[in-house]
Amino acid sequence: MVQPTRRVALVGNPNTGKSTLFGALSGLAVRTGNYAGVTIEKKIGRLGRAQSPIELIDLPGTYSLSPRSPDELVAVEVLTGDVAGEPPPDAILCVINATLLRRNLFLVSQLLELNRPVIIALNMIDAARSRGLKIDVARLSTNLGVRVVPIAATKREGLSELVDALVQTVESTTAAKESTTPVQPLPNEFYRVRDRVSAELSRLGDVGYRGQTTFPPISRYLVERAILDIGGETEKWLLRNFGQSAIAIITTARDELTLSLGELSDVECQHRYAWAAQVMDGVLGDSPGKPHAVTDWLDTILTNRVFGLLFFAAMMFLVFQCIYAWSGIPMDAIGTAQAWLGDGVSALISPGVLRSLIVDGVIGGVGGVLVFLPQIAILFFFLAVLEDSGYMARAAFLVDRVMSWFGLSGKSFLPLMSSFACAIPGVMAARVIENNRDRFATIFVAPFMSCSARLPVYLLLITAFVPATTLWGGWVSLSGLVLMSMYLVGIVVGIVTAWTLKKTILRGETAPLVMELPEYQWPDYRVVMIRVYEACKAFVIRAGTLIFSASILIWAAGYLPGDHTRQHELQTQLESAGDAVPASETAVWSRELKTESARLLEQSLLGQLGHAIEPAVRPLGWDWRIGVGAIASFPAREVIIATLGTVYSLGGDVDETDEGLIDALRRSRWPDGRPVYNVPVALSIMVFFALCAQCVSTLLVMRRETNSWVWPLMSFTYMTTLAYLGALVTYQIGIRL
Repeated sequence: MVQPTRRVALVGNPNTGKSTLFGALSGLAVRTGNYAGVTIEKKIGRLGRAQSPIELIDLPGTYSLSPRSPDELVAVEVLTGDVAGEPPPDAILCVINATLLRRNLFLVSQLLELNRPVIIALNMIDAARSRGLKIDVARLSTNLGVRVVPIAATKREGLSELVDALVQTVESTTAAKESTTPVQPLPNEFYRVRDRVSAELSRLGDVGYRGQTTFPPISRYLVERAILDIGGETEKWLLRNFGQSAIAIITTARDELTLSLGELSDVECQHRYAWAAQVMDGVLGDSPGKPHAVTDWLDTILTNRVFGLLFFAAMMFLVFQCIYAWSGIPMDAIGTAQAWLGDGVSALISPGVLRSLIVDGVIGGVGGVLVFLPQIAILFFFLAVLEDSGYMARAAFLVDRVMSWFGLSGKSFLPLMSSFACAIPGVMAARVIENNRDRFATIFVAPFMSCSARLPVYLLLITAFVPATTLWGGWVSLSGLVLMSMYLVGIVVGIVTAWTLKKTILRGETAPLVMELPEYQWPDYRVVMIRVYEACKAFVIRAGTLIFSASILIWAAGYLPGDHTRQHELQTQLESAGDAVPASETAVWSRELKTESARLLEQSLLGQLGHAIEPAVRPLGWDWRIGVGAIASFPAREVIIATLGTVYSLGGDVDETDEGLIDALRRSRWPDGRPVYNVPVALSIMVFFALCAQCVSTLLVMRRETNSWVWPLMSFTYMTTLAYLGALVTYQIGIRL
């Protein structure tokens, strides 16, 4: 008989090794998604047992079950069983740091109030031993009234015993229902009032629970949080589900308790830590433990305001040099494989719409997805190494003060810096930011950082139109100065945007950077590779499918409508031409093919749209060809170069160094004979690309990470408007100078 799947929720403070344990227990058998209507990611792994399949639900790290955002409320609802359509967990696995027992017990006291089975994974037991801490695990288990299993997740120590404890707990009929004696660390008066409020709320009939006329039992813990957290998410939850009368009941209870017990936030802290002190009685041996010498010595250097920042700068330089250098070879390999596959299909299928669809649409779309994988894999490799080693927390601490000036968190630095390579891994790296407002601000600002896809556009226009002169006695190149200015434009506008967001739609009390500084340790290579695999898999499955679909649509817009008969005939003639055909004749066919391709592109939906927007881009100094290039570059910014090559009858296989393309741009004329391109026009195009959201891949990843179309649509509208205005001002000032 097949046993039903049991669910175990995995919780713990940040930097307790929770993610490492989750990876160790679940391996690669992980699926991810989002809870309905919110951005919190649902990561589920399976602990396979033939007779007892167990699902592990990895919840975000948290210091307490006091929800301060809708995302955190969902995490609490998962534990209480109040998420619509989600079965409640059969047990809770709490990971605590063996070297910081008393502090971690604050969260444990809240979990034990949920009236559900709890297992404690006492992680980093090896670090506790190295510090001379003697922990009586049996005494701790007795004092808590739950199973405690000492483990060292990075070394796989104690994992077998932990799995046995999980299986025994969820298979126990009594344990699978509920914990027999919930812990009550707060005063009895508080629980008496809480139970009374729960009963009063269950009798409310004016609104109903989630629109229902019959009320399921209300989680007492959610009622408890509503009383304790003034203006918190649980209070808003009650208002949504039970109406204003519920708030009146909560307010009355809160006033009553404050009068009898005092300030409730102080009462909660005092009583929970007093309970933790009782639990700790007799748990530690005579030795209070000693500081970790290596960690303390490294912290004197790595958190120093001078040497720490220098090391941090060097580390970031190394990371991004590796992203640029290491990703080049696999990205080139993907491009070569894409070209090889396209050539193979072209050899099997005669020229026509089917071949164009497969080669340019399907293969080009798949290549457009896979080409990002090397950068994503390398970035998340370094993220995993830095986090697992314990350095990530120090890095966030070092830059938090500077980032806070712009309304961002110290954890925003790495995602923003990685966006200079590509905004896609940068947006995905924002997952490390727990605060919802900081994460959304970082995601919104990341596309302003000039990614590597913008570089070919800059190089083409700088090479063609910026004079190759030097300044200040030959020390400064004008071309280099213009290139640096394009990067600075994105940085400055991004900073202003972040500050504006945090003062307007993302305004709120600045979230303090609260984190434990874990001990330094060697990263577990298995955990590192699992995280890299998960990041790549998530990108390909979710964002990749959307990017592929968008690529097909852009191909169709550039191909249809139009009679491609002559184009296909020329392609067939060129491909079948042998040595008997004179080179002069094939050159004529090649020129005619390029001219025909340019004509068809102009007649396509893309070309028609370019002509339609020409009046709007004329004030920027652009003609319809530049407009077509800007539209065609929506899948990827660098596509503008291939598009311009096609438009100017040079073919789509040109790059930013192609002398023919540079010469064609210089010779391009308006109908009255004036040059289309000059320095102000070149600067206008570069400013537009520095600020615009011309990357459907980034927008689709933003949609994935925010679980909403609001943010990518707002980003596209805002950035495109800024890009247009910036290009307009640049051209109008430049042409007058």
